[in-house]
Amino acid sequence: MIQDRAHRVHKLLDDAELEGFLFLDQANLRYFSDFSGSAGALLVSRDRSIFLTDSRYTTQARQEVSAQCICEYRVQLDGILEQINKLGLKRIGFEADSLPFAMIERLRKQSPADCQWQPESERLRPLRWTKDQNELNSLEQASAIAAEAFEGILSLIRPGVLERDIALELEFAMRRLGAEEKSFDTIVASGLRGALPHGIASDKAIAEGDLVTIDFGARWQGYHSDETVTLAVGAVSGKQQQIFDVVLEAHDRAMDAVRPGVLLKDIDGIARGYIAEQGYGEYFGHSLGHGVGLEVHEHPAVSAQSEVLAEEGMVITIEPGIYIPELGGVRIEDMVYVTADGYRRITRLPKEFRLLPV
Repeated sequence: MIQDRAHRVHKLLDDAELEGFLFLDQANLRYFSDFSGSAGALLVSRDRSIFLTDSRYTTQARQEVSAQCICEYRVQLDGILEQINKLGLKRIGFEADSLPFAMIERLRKQSPADCQWQPESERLRPLRWTKDQNELNSLEQASAIAAEAFEGILSLIRPGVLERDIALELEFAMRRLGAEEKSFDTIVASGLRGALPHGIASDKAIAEGDLVTIDFGARWQGYHSDETVTLAVGAVSGKQQQIFDVVLEAHDRAMDAVRPGVLLKDIDGIARGYIAEQGYGEYFGHSLGHGVGLEVHEHPAVSAQSEVLAEEGMVITIEPGIYIPELGGVRIEDMVYVTADGYRRITRLPKEFRLLPV
């Protein structure tokens, strides 16, 4: 395991009074062992790290994985229990947020009677909150690919073009530029569909006078980008212009508040409070943002319920929105890296009002 990351796991073992920890979540496997495949397990004790996988990934694991020992199993559960017995582990932690209930029940039933399985969530979540330089490089490259792809298809966004065709062209462009995959199903929501925060691209044709919200991202070396722009296709109404201006101001105010030591709920409150002051509070229902990394939605949440303090090295999104039924909507989103004295924007596209020709 990478030394700094191994230290984080060992501290978790100490804090939770555990003898070992079992990782099965794919993002955690990538983070703690460098494994990029889809089938594996990582068992970490105070003095040993063992990676387990099946015959499909043994060669790949030997090339990628930084664990002290790599073992092949035919049946995953049997392989895990064999190693637990060899190490003599009696108190083992597991990923409460992601491990299926059926799996942990099988582990409990087939483990020795004196073996205890302890769910961990709150202590586990912070382990991937802060990003090192290599992670930051990957996030910036993913964002650069996505931005270049978007600028490359910008001329396609015009009256008569289907939302789904814009999404497809954007996804193709990201792949052509080197993205491993899109980060998530691309959102293209135009006109009245802009009131749908998760309006996956449809067969609706773009019309003159539409606001078009596009939420998209690319994955590079396992790391994701996440960015949202809202564009005007031809002249829009005064009301549409107004909600755009309100969202942009909320976005900018929240961005300016990002720095170490600030409660994430207070950053959310700055954007939410401004939108409410302008009379649109009921139309902003989701959290202001979230962490981004090996998963496109990671902890910590930038929400009204969050008690987490911003830390140097965190990467979070700032994405306020207003969604009004029978009118449409606006969302503006950037990814930011929390620096020692503020933030650095990772996503690259301009967010000011852009009026596309028709």
